[in-house]
Amino acid sequence: MRRALALAVSALGRTSPNPVVGCVLLDADGATVAEGYHRGAGHMHAEVEALAAAGHRARGATAVVTLEPCAHQGRTGPCADALLAAGVSRVVYAVPDPVPGHAGGAERLRAAGIEVVGGVLREEAERANELWLTATRLGRPCVTWKFGGSLDGRSAAPDGTSRWITGHEARADAHTLRATHDAVLVGSGTLRADDPHLGLRHGVTGKPPLRVVLDRTGGIRPDARVLDDAAPTLVVVGESAAPPVLPHGHTVLALPEPGGRLDLAALTDALYERGVRSVLLEGGARLAAEFAARGMLDRVVAYVAPVLLGGDGRAVLDGFGAGTLSEALRLRLDAVDRLGDDVRMVLRARPFPGGAEPEEAS
Repeated sequence: MRRALALAVSALGRTSPNPVVGCVLLDADGATVAEGYHRGAGHMHAEVEALAAAGHRARGATAVVTLEPCAHQGRTGPCADALLAAGVSRVVYAVPDPVPGHAGGAERLRAAGIEVVGGVLREEAERANELWLTATRLGRPCVTWKFGGSLDGRSAAPDGTSRWITGHEARADAHTLRATHDAVLVGSGTLRADDPHLGLRHGVTGKPPLRVVLDRTGGIRPDARVLDDAAPTLVVVGESAAPPVLPHGHTVLALPEPGGRLDLAALTDALYERGVRSVLLEGGARLAAEFAARGMLDRVVAYVAPVLLGGDGRAVLDGFGAGTLSEALRLRLDAVDRLGDDVRMVLRARPFPGGAEPEEAS
């Protein structure tokens, strides 16, 4: 199963709106017969790819798969039927399929006399597929807020200097994180102050995420770095704004602006309709506060440097305030790792997306 999980996560950032799935076929002695993984929407499902590679050797094999084989007809046929037709004798899966109308593959297999075992390494499999599982259960993209800051929660010095609070290892890791998401999002303050590119650097390869910039007034400069041809960009403006003229390949989305602020729920709905299942929120402090205040932050990845900037530094979060401790947004610590001199913390703002709740990090 861990091999199947490794195959699945190798496609993170490339399969939306579908999940990442890996499959390994084993013979009666436990030796690997064939492997497969889902490479993207419209491609073969993991089980079908593995069965195709195995050919006649699939008969009597055990299929180990990270997600319950589907029982629905989509762009491809039901994986449960493909496993039956190939003559496998046993199916082991990690996570039940949570999509209404897609589940039922396990029961179909059992009804046909196939031995089925579910829940194997479920926690690890849910962690690997967390972005898609969260989006599926909430009906909107999973939102991860990523920030780099000082030990006392500052993203920049009082004069605005911020490069570089964190070291090279942390910055490279942040680009790896970016590559696993379908979209990367910044607000107008970050757009104007930093002129971000939002592409993949530091040797990170893969499919660049959709770049989404919130620009309520439509004042984005035509030479903004985010409008180059490295990846598509979605410029989100208010309904009252004159839509900017953008280079070919980039698009404009107009949203309601209640109270003079872009409607974030309408934004995530629009992104979900476009097949986006995960959003990496990279800036700025006010935008992150808005997501937090609306209960729309699902995960936080914090890169913390051993630096103290003091009270006059610019806070990583601006506008979200708890009047008392009981009103604080309390996060669940999931993982802590050292990257050079910095520390990366992965935290969760809501319960784990499936039935397996991981233990707290020690």
